[in-house]
Amino acid sequence: MTRPARLLLTVLLICLLGSAGAATASAHAALISTDPVENAALATGPGRVSATFNEQMQPEFAAMTVVGPDGNIWSVGNPEVHGAVVSTAVRPLGPAGTYTVNYRATSADGHVVSGAWSFRLTESGGGAPGPAAAAPPPADGLPIWPFLAGAAVLIALGAWWAVRRRT
Repeated sequence: MTRPARLLLTVLLICLLGSAGAATASAHAALISTDPVENAALATGPGRVSATFNEQMQPEFAAMTVVGPDGNIWSVGNPEVHGAVVSTAVRPLGPAGTYTVNYRATSADGHVVSGAWSFRLTESGGGAPGPAAAAPPPADGLPIWPFLAGAAVLIALGAWWAVRRRT
């Protein structure tokens, strides 16, 4: 086998082995329960909402908001993290309708988990809303394919340079 062919085979083998562990590295914390439960119909608003995950969560960078049918924020204060539970206080709710709980938290291994669930208030309350909500963040951060494509281009250029240098 020629030297360039061996180099190309080595590069391909390294790429294959490097991507073999990618499936296990992409695992992150999963939401296992919510309070109130998703799509619950409530006559009165909860004083607190919470999300429970299948592993411990980091208290840094946790975010949780409750957005009402009027587009305003009904959660108050900073979210709290206790082990695998992320929660936030909720002011007395106002208009009847669907309230959406948006969350973003970091698991113990550093993976960011974000998502949302909703519940419905069946009877209007007398609460005053907070400020208007901003657009929600992207669901799961940046896609990985641009980084993989960039790595493949760099490897191909390195292999081409090595072959050209030897001749």
